[in-house]
Amino acid sequence: MGAQLRVYRRRIRATKATAKITRAMELIAATRITKAQRAAEAAGPYAREITRAVSALASRVTDHPLLTEAENPTRAAVLVITSDKGLAGAFSTNVIKEAESLTQLLREQGKEVLTYMVGRKGAAFYKFRDREVEQAWEGITERPTYAHAQEIGSTLMERFSQDTAEGGVDEIHVVSTEFVSMLTQRAGAVRALPLEVEEVDAEELEASHGGQALPLYEFEPSAEEVLDQLLPQYVVNRIHASLLESAASQQASRRAAMKAATDNAEELVKSLTSLANQARQAEITNEISEIVGGADALSGSSAGSE
Repeated sequence: MGAQLRVYRRRIRATKATAKITRAMELIAATRITKAQRAAEAAGPYAREITRAVSALASRVTDHPLLTEAENPTRAAVLVITSDKGLAGAFSTNVIKEAESLTQLLREQGKEVLTYMVGRKGAAFYKFRDREVEQAWEGITERPTYAHAQEIGSTLMERFSQDTAEGGVDEIHVVSTEFVSMLTQRAGAVRALPLEVEEVDAEELEASHGGQALPLYEFEPSAEEVLDQLLPQYVVNRIHASLLESAASQQASRRAAMKAATDNAEELVKSLTSLANQARQAEITNEISEIVGGADALSGSSAGSE
C-alpha cells in the first residue's frame, strides 16, 4: 500500500510541475497576442490606402495582366502559412487541411499545384509525406516583418510573371488563418492573383471603403504604368497582412491550448489527491487492523499462560 501511495504522490508532483509550465506559456502567449494585434493595427492604415488606390486604378484599367485570368490556367501556386512551433492546438492542422482541400480542388480543375510553405510545422508535414515544396520560409511566423513579406511576394510575383512553359504560374493562392477574436481563429484560402475585380456602383464602392469616397487620383504617366508598380506592392501587403493575422491567431490558439492543458492538469491533481487520500486511509486502516490483531493475539497468549 505504501508503494501505491508513493506512486500517487510522484504523479501529483509531476503534474503540478507541468501545470506551472503550461501556465507560464499561457501568460507568454497572452502577452504576445497583444503585440501581434498592435502590429496588425499599425499596418492597417497603409493597407486601407493602398487598397483604395488599387480599387481606383482597377476601375480604369481592365486588361492588365494581373487583373486578367488566363483562358486555360494550368499551373497554380499555393502559399501555406503555418507555425514554426507546436503547442498551439489545431492551428497548423487546420491550415494544412484547408491547403489540402484547395490543392485537391485545383487538381480536379486540371491545374498543377506548386506549394510554397511558411513555418516549420507545415514543412515537416510535407517532408514526412515526401511531398514536394517549391520553397519554404522558417523562423518568421511569430514576428513577421514587411521585409519577410517582400521576399515571399517577390518570389511569387516572379513565378507569376513567367510563362507557364518556363515554369511560371497562372494563379497565386494564400492559405492562412484569420484572427477573428481571442476565442475564434478561422483558416481560409484567398486568391491573391489574378485580382478579382467586381463591378459595383459608387455607393457600394464607398461603403466597402469605410464610408469614404474614393479619391480622384491623377495618374502619371498613365494608369497602366502606375498599376504595374502598385499591384506588386498590393500583393506584398496582402501577404504581410496574412502573416500578421496568422501570428496573432497562432498566439491566441497557443494561449487557449495552454489554458486547457493547465485546467486539465489541475483536475488531474485533484483526482490524484483524492486517490492518494484513499490509499493513505486504506493504509492507516490496515495498520490499525494489524495493531488490533497483534494486541488481541498478545491478550490471548497471556490468558492462555495464566
